[in-house]
Amino acid sequence: MSTQTPALLNLPALDMNSANTSQQAVLQKALDQVGFIPNMYAHMVHSPGLLDTYLYGYSHFRDNSELTPVEQEVIFLTISRENSCHYCVTAHSMLADKMSGVPNEVTQAIRDNAPIDDPKLAALSTFTQQMVESRGNPTANNIEAFLAAGYSQRHALEIVLAIAIKTLSNFSNHLFNTPVDEMFAPYLWQK
Repeated sequence: MSTQTPALLNLPALDMNSANTSQQAVLQKALDQVGFIPNMYAHMVHSPGLLDTYLYGYSHFRDNSELTPVEQEVIFLTISRENSCHYCVTAHSMLADKMSGVPNEVTQAIRDNAPIDDPKLAALSTFTQQMVESRGNPTANNIEAFLAAGYSQRHALEIVLAIAIKTLSNFSNHLFNTPVDEMFAPYLWQK
C-alpha cells in the first residue's frame, strides 16, 4: 500500500457546532440527504457554495439521470479512479456493494482498471474514462461505440454531469487528503 500525499489544506473538519450559519445550512442539507456528515462534506463546507453545488448536482444525477443505480455507480467509480481519488473510490465501492447492487466483479475490475465482463457496463466505463481522459473531447468513434452499446445521447450528457460532480469532490479530497470514514474503511482503495 502506497503512502498518501500530505494534505495541502489544513482547514479543520467542521460540524454543526463549529460551522457558521451559512455552513450550518448546507450541512443540514447534507444531513437530510445522506443522514450523516461524511468527512468529505465536513471539509468541503468551508466553501458553502462548493458543497451546496455538489449536493445539488449529486441529487439530480441520482434522481433524474435515467441511468440505473448500477450504471451510476460504474460512472462514479470510473471517474474517481481516473482522478486517483482514494476517498471517492473507497466510498463508491461501499455504495456499489451495499446500496447500488453492482456485481462485486464489476466493482473490482473498475478499482483495478481491468476489463469488465459485462459488455454494456464495459462500454459505459470505457466511454466515461474517455471523457475524463480527453477532457470532454471524445472522438466520433468513442460516441458511436457508446451509442451502439445501448446508451443514448442524453446519457452522454449525464456523464458530463457526473464528471462535474466528481471533479468537485475528487479535487477537494486531493487538497485535504480527506480521511476515509470508518464505515467506508473495509473498501479502502489506494492507487
